[in-house]
Parts: sequence; C-alpha cells; structure tokens
Amino acid sequence: MADPDVFMHRLNPDMCVVTAAVGDERSGCLVGFASQCSLKPVRFMVWLSKVNHTYRVARHADCLAVHLLTREQYETAALFGGETGDRVDKFAGVPWTRGHGGAVVLEEAAAWFVGAVLERVDGGDHVGFLLDPVEWGERRAGPLLRLGDALAIDPGHPAD
Repeated sequence: MADPDVFMHRLNPDMCVVTAAVGDERSGCLVGFASQCSLKPVRFMVWLSKVNHTYRVARHADCLAVHLLTREQYETAALFGGETGDRVDKFAGVPWTRGHGGAVVLEEAAAWFVGAVLERVDGGDHVGFLLDPVEWGERRAGPLLRLGDALAIDPGHPAD
C-alpha cells in the first residue's frame, strides 16, 4: 500500500495564525490544518498541536481568532510559527487589539475572524476547535501565504 504522504505532500493549504487569550495570558501559532467545515450554519475548524503553548491557552478560551496572512507577511508567519510562547512574547512587536470575547486580533492580518468555540475534538496529536464565526474583518489584498511558502520556518516546538 502507498504511503499517505503521496497524497498529503501534494496539498498546499493556506496558512493562518490562530490566537487565543484567557485573561491576561495570550498566545498564537501558525496553523496549516484549518478549513471551513459547514455552510449553514457557517463553521470553521482549526487544529492545534497538543505540544504548543497556544493549545494550552486555547483549551480554556471561549473564542479564538483566525488570521490569514499574505506572502508579503512572511516575517509574521515566521514569528508565530518559529517561536514558542513558552519563551517569547510574540505580541510584543506586533500591533493587535482585543476582539469579541477578549480574543486577540492581529491588526495587520490580510483577513481575520473571531470564532466562538463550540466543540473541541481530539484528533491524535492535534485537537480540533470547531468555531462559530461572530466577528470578522479584511485589511490587505494579495496572494495568501500557503504551506509551500512557509516550509523554511522551523517550528517553535517539534511535531512530536
């Protein structure tokens, strides 16, 4: 039987930054596993690695913010994908504001939404957060950052 990577390596999904906040604690990470999963009602699923600081904050959050970046925003992607909130305040040099439910919204994202967490689903080494979009915005045009654009970013935490 063929290796599943024969299929998976052909995918080139949009990358997004997911942020979570609970009280004064905030975190964010670069995510490649995310998709709209329902039309009526609109629902979106993001998958966070259990080893990430963002997951540890998100598991207690009522809302998450999901941000799309353009290819020109590689440095922001590298910050949220290549650093860990265990050691670095990723928000120190990035303009952000509070959104619905206290969510952290990156002010320079190409597009974003805040979603209320409806469910958490254990998927193995990642947990899926089913989101109900409640607030959104768009700020910047241009081709979106995709997985192929972000391959050189070494993750802040190893996958296993």
